[in-house]
Amino acid sequence: MDRNSKIIIPGAAGLVGQNLIIQLKNRGYKNIVALDKHPKNVKVLKELHKDIKVVEADLSINGDWEKEFENADVVLMLQAQIGAPTIDPFIKNNINSTQIILDTIKRYNIPYLVHISSSVVCSVANDFYTNTKKEQEKLVVESGITHCILRPTLMFGWFDRKHLGWLSRFMEKVPVFPIPGNGKYLRQPLYEKDFCNVIISAMEKQPKNEIYNITGREEVYYIDIIRTIKKVKKLNTIILKIPYDFFYFLMWFYGLFSKNPPFTTQQLEALVADDYFELIPWWKIFEVESTPFEKAMDETFNDPTYSKYVLEF
Repeated sequence: MDRNSKIIIPGAAGLVGQNLIIQLKNRGYKNIVALDKHPKNVKVLKELHKDIKVVEADLSINGDWEKEFENADVVLMLQAQIGAPTIDPFIKNNINSTQIILDTIKRYNIPYLVHISSSVVCSVANDFYTNTKKEQEKLVVESGITHCILRPTLMFGWFDRKHLGWLSRFMEKVPVFPIPGNGKYLRQPLYEKDFCNVIISAMEKQPKNEIYNITGREEVYYIDIIRTIKKVKKLNTIILKIPYDFFYFLMWFYGLFSKNPPFTTQQLEALVADDYFELIPWWKIFEVESTPFEKAMDETFNDPTYSKYVLEF
């Protein structure tokens, strides 16, 4: 693609978007329009990238933001609701917004779409996130728009407001870190920087209506992820295994008093689900160098510029 190509990024102020814009600019792309509705996270985006256009807008509602799609060359669709105690935000942000964006892409005859789905569409989990991500992907497939769908596994990296980012900040604050059960729940964590470079490669190569499962190359138990966080951050926190049922109760009880809990019982159930995701040689397909897990964790938590930024839920 030409470095002056116009790139639209719905959901740009979240974990993937913040990292993606850094990598796009590193590759020389500057004609970027970033769309997101979260005021604080949009503020972070504007602070870091004064040279691109950032529009604060709710993409689940039709509005003037749709005009930004005019003369665009590609859309990198990222917006997603990851966690919430009720289904309504998932329908609004995973389904309604997607339908409006797809309609807008058609109206402005934008030739290509890269959609960021999730490995959960292949999961045994049955929760709001999984079910609405499946529906979101179906909308893309049936849209008639030429596209590439990428399904990442659990991601970590700079700006991580949930998942490993939240776990690391929690570990800093408590003397004892609780682990549900024995902690031996297999994960295939994917480094955000590597994934963003896959997105850029997909944008440039433009495979026609293909779906790729993008899985972390290394298989790591959940408890070993926690131990690695402790190691790279040089923490003295005690890691303590507690019975799963009691852990579940604590999450449920906390959810009674929080409208937006950082870790829900549904996410806990997904954590212990016996999922194993296909590993394809994406590093060869997309010609992207993969980063070893421990090195990626060190970069995530110790980078002098980006590790200090924390997005809101």
